[in-house]
Amino acid sequence: MKPMRMPSRLAAAVAGLLAGAAGLALAELAAGVLPGAPSPITEIGTFLIAHQPAGAEQLVVGLIGSYDKLAINLVVGASALAIAAGLGVVARSGTPPRFWIAIAGFAALGLFALVASFSDEFVDPMLAVLSLVASLLVTWWVLSTLLRLAAAPAVPDIPEMPDWSRRRFIGTSLGIGAGALVGTAVGRVLLEARAQQTADIGPLPAPVATASPLPAGAILDVAGITPLVIPNQEFYRIDTQLLTPHLNAATWQLKVTGMVDHPLTFSYAQLLAMPLHEEYVTIQCVSNEVGGNLVGNALWRGVSLRQVLDQAGVHPGATQIVGRAFDGWTAGFPTDWLTGSDREALIAVAMNGEALPPAHGFPARLIVPGLYGYVSATKWLTEIQLTTWEAFNGYWVDLGWAKQGPIKTASRIDTPRDGASLSAGVVPVAGVAWAPDRGVSKVELQVDDGPWQAAELSSPISKTTWVQWLVRWQASSGQHQLRVRATDGTGTVQIETPHEPPPDGATGYHTIHVNLS
Repeated sequence: MKPMRMPSRLAAAVAGLLAGAAGLALAELAAGVLPGAPSPITEIGTFLIAHQPAGAEQLVVGLIGSYDKLAINLVVGASALAIAAGLGVVARSGTPPRFWIAIAGFAALGLFALVASFSDEFVDPMLAVLSLVASLLVTWWVLSTLLRLAAAPAVPDIPEMPDWSRRRFIGTSLGIGAGALVGTAVGRVLLEARAQQTADIGPLPAPVATASPLPAGAILDVAGITPLVIPNQEFYRIDTQLLTPHLNAATWQLKVTGMVDHPLTFSYAQLLAMPLHEEYVTIQCVSNEVGGNLVGNALWRGVSLRQVLDQAGVHPGATQIVGRAFDGWTAGFPTDWLTGSDREALIAVAMNGEALPPAHGFPARLIVPGLYGYVSATKWLTEIQLTTWEAFNGYWVDLGWAKQGPIKTASRIDTPRDGASLSAGVVPVAGVAWAPDRGVSKVELQVDDGPWQAAELSSPISKTTWVQWLVRWQASSGQHQLRVRATDGTGTVQIETPHEPPPDGATGYHTIHVNLS
């Protein structure tokens, strides 16, 4: 046999990258086709989220908002491929021991994903092991094949790879790359499609207490303004799940535990059989920047949390209500947020007249008026625990966020957009303002350094929801600055001092600049 020349570093890196891509594609395709098989990208991403340092989530959300999950998936995938390219260079000699060191590196990546998947209750351990073994076999075959094609015969005085060998290497690489891309894409599409499937539970029971009909004037007819009620598919989503959980309503249970006289357990059918209430509630993510869109208003239907707690018999010393999700995620808020007020918190089972979408917490979630989601709005709820304020910190509190999270009064300009070029004359300036659970009594607009002008307000649905506002601005030509502020139902004006969301919500007036000609 003719001696073989060592592949170039570039060719070896390509071989490693494609070997990793092929193994990853097989695993992702298996996860999409076989329920219970793990997605390495999702499992590693979930592990990283669970072990994130303080401030990491806000950094990502602040940069890209609700696209954070896509970004994490892309970062995990790109990082894995970069490591795979490096392992290809390690295996460049094509002979032991370096080749097997590279294979061991690929195995270590697979084992990382495998171990991470064991904490996922939707993963079948046997399928996870089989998927890992199959992916490693594909990785080994692709790496060895491409390295062999990239190694030209060592002919004296001919330093380059022969044309035929180069063509075979390039052609095979392109074919493997295309197959890996298609396999990964199909796997991800199937995973998302399965996660988004809604449960066939039939019509939901009618509520015993319906929300009041929208009053006259509740909606302002202004182009570009945010809808009064956000459709389910457009409602913001911020949580720690890279892949939407799809819980089985037939086996799901909700437990009420801790400092109660009578621990309770409800099936989904039992929960639906209880009196259901409806109310419009505006909820907001604490990560929302001033002027951001991580806030929304919806019609929620569910069981009164207060009624469930009364049935359980809360001990006098219980000062915190903790919601636990199926995966152990937690949020906690003071017991007297409910007992000391007329706030009606819900164990919600429906959103805008439909069963909760999987992305928004099916089968049930908590909706607590006036609190940021990180301390109250537990999705995929499986347990409500009564404990003391000092005994427990929710998930985000241990990552540096404030333990108490009342929603701050806020307002936003929806139209015109920042940087818009407009014609002088009457310009409608409009948006939304919210201060759940205090309501909004006034919204004002300031043009440049002029006086504050009172806005027209839509008729409020309730004090737990936002309102729309409108100012018909007589605009002159030139560049102008517009600022908005709201006053809540207690007469308190929203905070002017700019502050980033950590640790307990952003403050400041939403400000835009427009050009008029």
